[in-house]
Amino acid sequence: MANIQYYDVILKPVVTEKSMNAMAEKKYTFLVHTEANKSMIKEAVEKMFPGTKVKSVNTMNNEGKNRRRGMTFGKTAATKKAIVQLTEDSKEIEIFAGL
Repeated sequence: MANIQYYDVILKPVVTEKSMNAMAEKKYTFLVHTEANKSMIKEAVEKMFPGTKVKSVNTMNNEGKNRRRGMTFGKTAATKKAIVQLTEDSKEIEIFAGL
């Protein structure tokens, strides 16, 4: 396993209609490093966003899709998403405040 620091774990937030609706329940969706586990994701969210407490983390791995350009075949990169549930007394994440 690579030496992944907490600031390398979370790549970017996922902004979709479904993820925006889940924010009412304090669930935030992030694109994360493919080798990050749940405890690393929990630690990264709590360190990057002060005042937040993570209740649970759900992850999903997405395989790369097959793509073709002429006769050449290839694959897109594999990704990993994490849905982070915050506790009731936790502060909200401010990245999503303006959306």
